[in-house]
Amino acid sequence: MSSVDGKVDIDAEEVKIPVPWGHVSGKWWGPKNIQPIVTLHGRQDNAGSFDRLIPMISNEISFLCLDLPGHGYSSHLHKGQYYFVYYDGLMLLRRVARHFQWSKIKLLGHSLGGAIGFLYAASYPDEVDLLISLDIASPTVKTISKCVTLTKDNVDKYLKYEQHTNDSAPVYDYAEMVDIVMDAYGGSITRESAQVLMRRGTQPAAIPGKHVFSRDPRLKVSLLGMLSMDLTSEYARQIKCRYLNIRAMPGLKFDHPEHYQEILDIIKNNSEKFEYHEVQGSHHVHLNEPEKVAPIIKNFLGIAA
Repeated sequence: MSSVDGKVDIDAEEVKIPVPWGHVSGKWWGPKNIQPIVTLHGRQDNAGSFDRLIPMISNEISFLCLDLPGHGYSSHLHKGQYYFVYYDGLMLLRRVARHFQWSKIKLLGHSLGGAIGFLYAASYPDEVDLLISLDIASPTVKTISKCVTLTKDNVDKYLKYEQHTNDSAPVYDYAEMVDIVMDAYGGSITRESAQVLMRRGTQPAAIPGKHVFSRDPRLKVSLLGMLSMDLTSEYARQIKCRYLNIRAMPGLKFDHPEHYQEILDIIKNNSEKFEYHEVQGSHHVHLNEPEKVAPIIKNFLGIAA
């Protein structure tokens, strides 16, 4: 047993799922004889993003929190491969469902993870029981002209980051590393939350007492393969599972904030059950203040308070 924020719960078990480029790591919370809700984190986060939320929901259901490729403890893609994060995630979910031989799955995702869940629920509408999205409605959209403008810099930046090796990776003191993460997230996470993410976000360097980031530096460049508004709208029309969207206020800033509501309106028309809630907090409210999010999820799942 372990204690998280004063709540005692069953320990999460580390799992590894084989994939062609290595393995995908994850944390399985709850009973192993119950099919878990597959849970995906945001861009450059890791499975630890849910360490403070899951214990507040229930120890009678299960969650499988995955490290997406190149994140946390999961293998990095082979050299020369680009991270098309949305479709990489979609294919990963398909691999996981086939690995465990699940005919249907339940999904929970934050940010990038919610966008991947959106694509899966739209691509396999008869094989998803429910989708819970945290501060995201669909993949982040760009206009066609913006996609064209971004292409040159993204290709060149990717080729630069591709040259990084473990030997050339910058090394840091742990406190310095937490400061870097705090600065990069621009106020979205607390220092405590940064430390939670760094449990899976760092690894020891060759120099004693120093650390390196575990995530693949190539993930800093992932804007190729962005989706347009008309494409995400068409995906949304395919979703028919039970659906919960929890939006943080002010939360994440979008290039086209009106598209968030447009997507919700489309999903509402076709979903078996639809709920939308707003909570005060940053984009990472589920990690910073999980007590604001957990009761909404419990109610949606039909778990007694």
